Amino acid sequence: QVQLAESGGGLVQAGETLRLSCVASGRTFWNYAMGWFRQAPGKERDFVAAINWNGLGTQYAESVKGRFTISRDNAKAAVYLQMNNVKPEDTAVYYCAADRNLGSQSNEYVYWGQGIQVTVSS
Repeated sequence: QVQLAESGGGLVQAGETLRLSCVASGRTFWNYAMGWFRQAPGKERDFVAAINWNGLGTQYAESVKGRFTISRDNAKAAVYLQMNNVKPEDTAVYYCAADRNLGSQSNEYVYWGQGIQVTVSS
């Protein structure tokens, strides 16, 4: 069982930087690939980024490539999403999720955080 808790969201202006954190409970965090997803009002939950168990493999949605960076610290049982040059279209509730395998499909992820709001003003 893995419990996830996101933090670091808030209101920022376009072009600014934000860093999301997700801390996991449980002793087997290092076993899991971790992903970030987001859901804007009235839209489906979309993939943002994912990282494998040792941090050597990553995936990104095209919309965030070059702006967002996913990383993890297994000693702290944490995964991060560094968001640079944010845009109004990045506004959404952001979720972290855990799964055994690296992937971009939300239905493959077993454990989910409660989500955190990110709002980017223009």
